[in-house]
Amino acid sequence: MRIPRIFSAEALAGKSEVQLDEAASRHLVKVLRLGPGRPLILFDGEGGEYSAELLEAGKKVRVSISDFSADDRQSPLAITLAIGISRGDRFDWVIQKATELGVTDIQPLFTERCEVKLSGERLQKKLGQWQQIAVSACEQSARNRVPQILEPVKFPQFLDRAGDDTMNLVLHHRTEETLPQLEQKLGRPQSALLLVGPEGGLSAEEIELALNRGFHPLRLGPRVLRTETAPVAALSVLQFQWGDF
Repeated sequence: MRIPRIFSAEALAGKSEVQLDEAASRHLVKVLRLGPGRPLILFDGEGGEYSAELLEAGKKVRVSISDFSADDRQSPLAITLAIGISRGDRFDWVIQKATELGVTDIQPLFTERCEVKLSGERLQKKLGQWQQIAVSACEQSARNRVPQILEPVKFPQFLDRAGDDTMNLVLHHRTEETLPQLEQKLGRPQSALLLVGPEGGLSAEEIELALNRGFHPLRLGPRVLRTETAPVAALSVLQFQWGDF
């Protein structure tokens, strides 16, 4: 039987007992319906994981923490995904799959063709929802470091913050540049920033701005991919070429 993996927002330590927070407790008792004596795996996002045992499963959920394993399952390639916010649950799906594929950070973007409007309390609520999706994806995929979902910014702000200490890539189906060609020209990177547009893609002006800021155009193939397909395909290719696939 698969041992449940639970994220703890509180720092963990071996050979101790802890009371889990409300979200983790509800998942274990109400959803998984686990009782005392069941084995668990806990992680706090700082790297590694702990073996644990469920001691009390009622209004309070207490666990006993034992051995620590330092296995991070973290890709050697640090990837930041910068992507235009899409409508409906498409963006939720992108966050889930990008987390499973080993992305380090996700930067949501308000771009020219972005139709999603978020601000104030609604923005903060959505940001918390996205972060929880990343946490759940880590629990499912055995990741022990949770990617950070950064606060959404407008496209010009994003470009101002993009550094030149990483390989900056922008998906552009009209270029002929492929990943092997980029590696031959630039070498094998330790980190990459991947820029992807929303529905309808980035505008020609936005792509030109990115190229002028040192981004390299990247073509995945002859077909035009949807906004939720493109990052999954691109991240898979990056992990195969330079990561741990």
